[in-house]
Amino acid sequence: MQELVQSVERTLSIIEILSDYENGLGITEISEKANLHKSTVHRLLNTLIVKGYVKQNEDSNRYNLTLKLFEIGNKKIEKMNIVTSAKPLLHELMEKTNEVIHLVVREGTEIVYIDKVESQNPIRMYSKIGKRSPVYCTAVGKSMLSHMTDNEVKFIWDNSIIEKLTKNTVVDFKKFKEDLNIIKKQGYAIDEQENEIGIRCIGTSILDYKGEICGAISISGSIISFKEEKVNKFAKLIIEYANKISNELGYRN
Repeated sequence: MQELVQSVERTLSIIEILSDYENGLGITEISEKANLHKSTVHRLLNTLIVKGYVKQNEDSNRYNLTLKLFEIGNKKIEKMNIVTSAKPLLHELMEKTNEVIHLVVREGTEIVYIDKVESQNPIRMYSKIGKRSPVYCTAVGKSMLSHMTDNEVKFIWDNSIIEKLTKNTVVDFKKFKEDLNIIKKQGYAIDEQENEIGIRCIGTSILDYKGEICGAISISGSIISFKEEKVNKFAKLIIEYANKISNELGYRN
């Protein structure tokens, strides 16, 4: 068993006790719940007050936690890096699929590739970190759009240069909206050679600690290796790994 510093353990116990009482506690109540002498509790509370973790109500003399612990925890969450958090999981996903794995974020009407894990497959994709692609014709982009409001989707569509990049590219807005409804229900999107002939992609979104879309991942490969019969298997995998990455970023269902 690891050695505990008694004063630190007692201080943390007081913080944990106070966290359960929105209206605060008096020193006698804290003393009883922490099983500590009043003088010890008083000394530790004074330290917590000086450091800004606890405040005392002048009218009731009850002690409450401040928001300082929340502020400290929030700093940690805000500094979480999506690339750092996702990288080991992207490698795992590549090992399970032997296809290229992308991590992207959205910037306006485009998605930006911010990480890529190459597969052992000899057929290479034309993609690189920093490359941009339209949101409307990529699996990752469509996945993110499926979480947006109708007004947001229309704004992005109206401000995109809608081109028929391949014979499969959807350029009719009504059909596009119908596809987004399907994507929202199934939890993933497919780029069936819509952006590049010969390339099939499946993508889904990543959520941050606020439950907001912060990026997306995709499994991409040649239609020679990423055959249609693999779609269901890869769909389950990509949803599983997107959830894992979201959890790493602090998202909780």
